[in-house]
Amino acid sequence: MAATEQKLPVTGAGPFNGVLTWIDQRFPLLSLWREHVSEYYAPKNFNFWYYFGSLAMFVLVLQIVTGIFLVMHYKPDAAQAFASVEYIMRDVPWGWLIRYMHSTGASAFFIVIYLHMFRGLMYGSYRQPRELVWIFGMIIYLMLMAEAFFGYLLPWGQMSYWGAQVIVNLFDALPLIGPDLALWIRGDFVVSDATLNRFFAFHVIAIPLVLVGLVAAHIMALHEVGSNNPDGVEIKAKLGPDGHPLDGIPFHPYYTVKDTFGVMVFLGLFAIVLFFMPEFGGYFLEYNNFVPADPLKTPQHIAPVWYFTPYYSILRATTADFKLVLSAAALAMAFLIVRSPFRAKTKALAVFVTVALLVGFYFIDAKVWGVVLMGLAVMIFFLLPWLDVSPVKSIRSKGPLYKSALAVFVVVFLVLGYFGTQPVSPFATYMAQLGTLLYFAFFFLMPWYSRMDKTKPVPERVTV
Repeated sequence: MAATEQKLPVTGAGPFNGVLTWIDQRFPLLSLWREHVSEYYAPKNFNFWYYFGSLAMFVLVLQIVTGIFLVMHYKPDAAQAFASVEYIMRDVPWGWLIRYMHSTGASAFFIVIYLHMFRGLMYGSYRQPRELVWIFGMIIYLMLMAEAFFGYLLPWGQMSYWGAQVIVNLFDALPLIGPDLALWIRGDFVVSDATLNRFFAFHVIAIPLVLVGLVAAHIMALHEVGSNNPDGVEIKAKLGPDGHPLDGIPFHPYYTVKDTFGVMVFLGLFAIVLFFMPEFGGYFLEYNNFVPADPLKTPQHIAPVWYFTPYYSILRATTADFKLVLSAAALAMAFLIVRSPFRAKTKALAVFVTVALLVGFYFIDAKVWGVVLMGLAVMIFFLLPWLDVSPVKSIRSKGPLYKSALAVFVVVFLVLGYFGTQPVSPFATYMAQLGTLLYFAFFFLMPWYSRMDKTKPVPERVTV
């Protein structure tokens, strides 16, 4: 038996090396560490904007951990949900801290994600060969929106209840499938205990599982093609004698230390909000949500949380009069495509879609088109890898057209977000309609202005 038995190798004399060796022979722990951390070479010119990917992972862990502690005391029952949140805040040791960490973390998550997406828009992180990385990231964004929406109902306050009522009723406006879809989402004819239970199940179990899997796929896809950088240079094109990129450095220890510093700064800012202004003037936690849900009393002004308000503003902007403006925009877009050197099939498709839109604008109610535009405002991000036809990736090499378009888009997004929090008024509606046109113009006109833009030569090596 001794002759056939093979002795397990020992890799060192450290206190944990034997344990690590035992694990590694049964699970690829060290190889995963080397492949994705210690021997993963990232561009050496990462700047401030590259903090937000790691911060997004950190906040995801923060939300999962705080959510677990909240679930220990929360009761998903319409008669007890609000009281259980009050119990957490007042009677559970440190419960107020956990609850505020979770609520503040939700807003922090979207701040980090929006900045992470903005970095992708600046440096062309969606361009070849990173299309799948971008698509995975956008699916994560959709799942985060669903996770935030489902979690928004759980405190069972006035704004939770009526916000869910308004959003779910939007699906009721869809032709044919709308009423059945809204009924399926609610689980009842009105927002009720059944709605609370299924939203709880999605928020606590289903979507977090999907999110963790998508984040893993996002990172694996990123490490397969390599990280983008501010110069838009593919560092894998120039390898040294050791086979490693000349313009790359190991992710560990260089960027693990850098990201740790970013986490410390983030925690400092997070603590300021957490301890001194967790409601953040009613944007992170609405004041109406400190009042128990009352189906018989509608709040004076119903609006979603701030991170949904740009899209909510687009929804409210779509009125019967605005359909005429959309019809004119569709005709102008079709004319532009027909006069451009596209293939005949593309031109025919553009004409067909335009005719269908004009018929739809005439026969279908504005409320339905508001829902369609709100959904399209999110889904159109998926098309960015194919809309941007610039010969360069990074904004450092792009010209004034793209820089101006991106600056206008950011301002429009913020303006739409602001007016989405305000009560309906003629001026707010006008600004939302103007913002909606500029929002979609950024995407639909991108094939033209990204091609016409004057670009600079991409450097052969990254600049530090």
